[in-house]
Amino acid sequence: MLERVTSTTRPDLADLEGFWTAPIADRANAFAALREHEPISFHRQPDISYLPPGPGFWALTRFDDVVEASRKPAVFTSGSGATSLAETPAEFREFFGSMINMDDPRHARLRRIVSRGFTPRRLATLGVEIERAARTIVDDVVDVGDCDAVPAISARLPLKIVCDLMGIPESQHRFVFDRTNVILGAGDPDYIPDADNIIVAVLQAANELAGLMRDLGAHRADHPTDDVTSALLNAEIDGERLTPDELASFFILLVVAGNETTRNAISWGIHLLTEHPDQRAAWLADLDAVTPTAVEEIVRWASPVIFMRRTLAVDAELGGQPMAAGDKVALFYWAANRDPAHFADPDAFDVRRSPNPHVGFGGPGPHFCLGAHLARREVAVMFRELLTRLPDIHSTAEPQRLRSMFINGIKRLPVAFTPGGRR
Repeated sequence: MLERVTSTTRPDLADLEGFWTAPIADRANAFAALREHEPISFHRQPDISYLPPGPGFWALTRFDDVVEASRKPAVFTSGSGATSLAETPAEFREFFGSMINMDDPRHARLRRIVSRGFTPRRLATLGVEIERAARTIVDDVVDVGDCDAVPAISARLPLKIVCDLMGIPESQHRFVFDRTNVILGAGDPDYIPDADNIIVAVLQAANELAGLMRDLGAHRADHPTDDVTSALLNAEIDGERLTPDELASFFILLVVAGNETTRNAISWGIHLLTEHPDQRAAWLADLDAVTPTAVEEIVRWASPVIFMRRTLAVDAELGGQPMAAGDKVALFYWAANRDPAHFADPDAFDVRRSPNPHVGFGGPGPHFCLGAHLARREVAVMFRELLTRLPDIHSTAEPQRLRSMFINGIKRLPVAFTPGGRR
């Protein structure tokens, strides 16, 4: 029998306003207590005004449990919803989640088709484009001396790369950026001020993104180019192709996941280097050797995606805890990435940490992040550009964090640096 955390210390993981807006150190301490005393704990479902109440969920906080659940997709399934602990309609899940809300064989089919658009050759050619975009971003702020790093630096690179990949013109980049903020910022009044109309705002944002992709897909069908949209329209597996709705749904997933997670990793990285000047010095001292491990450490420490949900297909036992078919389970990557059984001094930020087997891109198995390689490349190139040209860039205030239990996001991050860095 697992030992239970006492009622006075047990965190309420459903408390968006209290627990998830508390200081990061408090969150780490709470998860550490759960990991030690009640590593698989049951919690009430978060109160979401526009969704019906539910029976609650199991929280996995140990690295080994998260990895084991990830490796058993037939038991810990995704088809009932991967991104929400509350129940959402099936149409809603498919529209927003694409293949992350699917199980095999549908998941395998869609992933095989989508992978045709992300060949090694295509990703290899992105290197020059990522470097060019990072240079332009720094060029635009280099003489200013201060800015909000989120819109001016962190958000621009992943947004441009994803949009360029799909063939979205630059005139539409801001349109895409604003709508992804609404979708992932549904619980934050900065993005949706009217709490009574959250579902309407989210659906409208998603419909507008889907409309953009449907229009582009229709145009590419007659006027193909070398972008991913054209490749996906023509990708065929066993005689099957993506439908227009599947293409639109995948685009929503790509711009939301490919934009939000990478931009938050870059934002957290800037702030972490501010708080740990010794780590900045270590990185600057050997840029080539330290960049790969530093990127992994930023992703581990930030864990931009805090959890993914699974639903039990059958009765099962995990880590000594029996669970019933139909139970919801949250795989807390954020907590697993701080498990002292796998990470020495896990709350420390160490740019030379090795090994670093984090689950910041998800656990092993079929749902491991399709864009992990691209995200790593973007973070590495952006920090190489920043540390080379703006080596003293630092945050001047605490990050303004996204009000969310799903995304460990930063909305605003004021920074300063010596202007006129090397061009």
